[in-house]
Amino acid sequence: MTKENQPFLHPDRNLAMELVRATEAAAIRAYPFIGHGDKNAADGAAVDAMRAFLGTVNFEGLVVIGEGEKDDAPMLFNGEVVGTGIGPKVDIAVDPIDGTSLTAAGRQNAISVIAVADRGSMLDASAVFKMDKLVTGSMGVGVCDIRQSIGENIREFAKASQKPVGEVVVAILDREYNYELIEQVRSAGAATRLLRDGDVAAGIQAARNNARIDISAGIGGSPEGIVTACGIKALGGLIQGVLAPKEDFEFERGKEAGLKFDYVYEMNEMVASDNTFFVATGVTDGALMSGVRKRGDLIFTESIVIRGLSGTFRTVHAEYQASRWI
Repeated sequence: MTKENQPFLHPDRNLAMELVRATEAAAIRAYPFIGHGDKNAADGAAVDAMRAFLGTVNFEGLVVIGEGEKDDAPMLFNGEVVGTGIGPKVDIAVDPIDGTSLTAAGRQNAISVIAVADRGSMLDASAVFKMDKLVTGSMGVGVCDIRQSIGENIREFAKASQKPVGEVVVAILDREYNYELIEQVRSAGAATRLLRDGDVAAGIQAARNNARIDISAGIGGSPEGIVTACGIKALGGLIQGVLAPKEDFEFERGKEAGLKFDYVYEMNEMVASDNTFFVATGVTDGALMSGVRKRGDLIFTESIVIRGLSGTFRTVHAEYQASRWI
């Protein structure tokens, strides 16, 4: 069957296992740079590896969220088409390393991540760099809302989950623009988990009922919000976002792109399709996954694979022989 006459296909369950090879490759290539202080070298190695493996996957992936515009990102740029061109047509969001600074410093919670959804279903929010987000697991659905104060959301979540307010943990990026929110969380009696980077991993943790994080909140990356939404679809949680531009040019670019300001984007607006995939591999150790390990000639990785339609969450452990790694 040629590419021209093939019927439109939806992503199937096998696609995720192909995509996880790409995140594994990116994480492994980043491994030599962990703790060596060069985040650009780590990111470059991960980008090259991810793109090479994506080129072998039977799909036609349009990069909606990538490494940036074409002139600044020669590979995996916004608008690039990846894959063999045979198979389902999809939107794809990639972050070869979510946490390049974490990787360079040897800190925890750096991951390599890919999110996929049916073509035309993923919001392209890349024109505006920042988004104010609220993420919870199923306990927060119907009781938490970003329009409420964080204190009210904490109290409602505590009531729904039947736990004391003092045991509720809220993950927030440790940035000056989130300092007021951090104080509000503590004033409400809840605990904070302050993050240097890595709000994708925090959002996925918040949506899992057995995680140490109950809520992920505050301003972080807008592309990361869309990536996270693909995972939340499967986990049955809540994610909402409000664009938070910091510069005037972002308003203009956002308007040109048809984005809405002072508006709450719900999960189904971030990703309209229920047929989503979220795959991630640990680069450095973290609460969500272990990072890449090398023991003699063996390389070990840990990944997660989340599928929206079936609501499945899989953990994938892989073992590579370094001498055969190409």
